[in-house]
Amino acid sequence: MDTDRLPGCYRHPDRDTGISCTRCERPICPECMISASVGFQCPECVRAGSGTGHHPTANAPRTVAGGVVAADPHLVTKILIGINVLVFIAALSDQALAVQLELIGGRYFEYPGGPLHGVATGEYYRLLTSVFLHVEWWHIIGNMIGLWVIGGPLEAALGRVRYLAVFLLSGLGGSALVYLLSEPYVQTLGASGAVFGLLGATVVLAKRLRYEMRPVIVMVVLMLVLTFVPLGGALTVSWQAHVGGLVTGALVGLGMLMPTAGRHRALVQWGTCAVAFLLVAMVILLRTAELT
Repeated sequence: MDTDRLPGCYRHPDRDTGISCTRCERPICPECMISASVGFQCPECVRAGSGTGHHPTANAPRTVAGGVVAADPHLVTKILIGINVLVFIAALSDQALAVQLELIGGRYFEYPGGPLHGVATGEYYRLLTSVFLHVEWWHIIGNMIGLWVIGGPLEAALGRVRYLAVFLLSGLGGSALVYLLSEPYVQTLGASGAVFGLLGATVVLAKRLRYEMRPVIVMVVLMLVLTFVPLGGALTVSWQAHVGGLVTGALVGLGMLMPTAGRHRALVQWGTCAVAFLLVAMVILLRTAELT
């Protein structure tokens, strides 16, 4: 037995290390070291409390956007896919549910003498619930593949909360442009506007990290071509949702990834989200006034 061998990291026993956590004194390898005011701490001690008077996440590893690095960097994407699938199943079993959740801007009666429905009557929730609604299997499969391929890496780069903000605001921005430019009684649904928003933020991320831009630009161009070129058959694409989501996602992504250091970064990020939401709300209110 080699008694001179260094101890192994408590999280990675196969990695020898001569560094120990300054709080619990367990051996930690370079991957597990988190800088503290004195020495290094292990991830568990940081989560339990930084020992410096700061929030427990103060010394936690951060993403490029300042979010906390999560154990499962794709958790929110998985949850979003799960919600879409559950709503899809529910809509298949109850056709009336789809009618209540889809985006219809104009004022309409569900049945003669019944109450008025539509976004213009104050049912603003349709602008967001329609983002999670699909009624065709090919529709949800296509959107969920896009959400996983584009959203997964973006969530890992932004962090959970910031990623969710991009998704929701992009979906809302796409719905707002549909509401503004589509005929009042066109039924619109699907997560493609939000997925385009994630794509817009991905373009900003690639530029920020100085990645090779050609693959991302080719993807954007290809998706826009598929948006505007009629494919025939039963497939009807809402270009308004795609363009609205893409622009909103790129705008919010710019705020999230702006290279602003220190405490001003959070102010810029959430300020950008607030501006994007106010712009969307202004579009919605203008269209509502026009339709009523």
